[in-house]
Amino acid sequence: MEPSTSKTKEQDEPLAGFRTAFKSFATEAIHVGQEPEQWTSMAVVPLISLSTTFKQHSPGQHAGFEYSRSGNPTRNCLEKAVAALDGAKYCIALASGLAATVTVTHMLKSGDGVVCMDDVYGGTNRYFQKVAAEFGLDISFADCTKPELLKAALKPNTKLVWIETPTNPTMKVVDIKACSELVHEHNKDIVVVVDNTFMSAFFQRPLALGADICMYSATKYMNGHSDVVMGLVSVNREDLYDRLKFLQNALGGVPSPFDCYLCNRGLKTLHVRMERHFKNAMAAAKFLEADPRVAQVIYPGLPSHPQYEVMKKQCTGCPGMITFYIKGKLEHATTFLSNLKMFAVAESLGGYESLAEHPALMTHASVPENERRVLGISDTLIRLSVGLEDEADIIEDLSQALAAAHPKKK
Repeated sequence: MEPSTSKTKEQDEPLAGFRTAFKSFATEAIHVGQEPEQWTSMAVVPLISLSTTFKQHSPGQHAGFEYSRSGNPTRNCLEKAVAALDGAKYCIALASGLAATVTVTHMLKSGDGVVCMDDVYGGTNRYFQKVAAEFGLDISFADCTKPELLKAALKPNTKLVWIETPTNPTMKVVDIKACSELVHEHNKDIVVVVDNTFMSAFFQRPLALGADICMYSATKYMNGHSDVVMGLVSVNREDLYDRLKFLQNALGGVPSPFDCYLCNRGLKTLHVRMERHFKNAMAAAKFLEADPRVAQVIYPGLPSHPQYEVMKKQCTGCPGMITFYIKGKLEHATTFLSNLKMFAVAESLGGYESLAEHPALMTHASVPENERRVLGISDTLIRLSVGLEDEADIIEDLSQALAAAHPKKK
């Protein structure tokens, strides 16, 4: 006999036999206590607005927000705060530092030229060489610490000049004012961008020095807690803001409201964090410079830095970033890194914790080897992000790791 295909009432209605469902349960769960009109608050801490959409008074008539990609109350709080710290009129927040780079670059069209500082974050180099160039942008690199080289790199089609200062990882310092004036004298319509990630708004204000755009990987010092990936772009020119605001929405590379809340919170301690980073890094840099196991220290706060005077002229202090060459070979560098106890061997920077990394094997591995060699990113180059720990503990960790890399002969 064929099995019956008829279904019982219980199979058709799984809740059959149970008591009647509570009236309007789903409706009340969705609507009660959630009325958009109620959100007027005297809260001291900005609220996290997770809503993706916003109630409109009538079709096309809204109170400033309609869809969270286009605008969000929590993101607005962050953007206003960053604009103020940068001495800017406007700021837009993006999903990452590279999302900020992509958004800025999308102002250009095929055939336009970009002149980029030769020593930059590996992801910036990779994006310009392996992505932007494929879309028809004319990408070239120049050492912007030498104005004559920057001037020679400018072409009739140059539309964007990308400066990073101090540079990642060799800590070159670019004179923002001198370069901005040189570029704008060549063509006032060229947009000068300064990647201010290493400095933060507390130590350097590129817009006040003549740059058109100040951008960050806010993942680093601006947030400062190694728990947010985000980018920021600040401008004074209304035409640039209108275009970038359009691209923020059109490209969609926006951060989450929760990340905006965290970054906004991080800004509240930016000034005290940066002062401590500076103090600790200066102590570490002086220790390393005096150590015979170290070949060279590159720290803009030291008088030995080639652009020390430029740094003092355009900045209010120095960050926690130190680059140094350990004596020996690759094995000495890796032994040093492997023996650090308090410093974590990890990419990124600018958090409260101390980090160390090997640029040639880590952050700048995507840069072609021949270019790394020219830039000085050798096998013995080590980059430190000095954190907020006790100064004596930082020095002790560096000392014992150097001893492991260069043990005394018995």
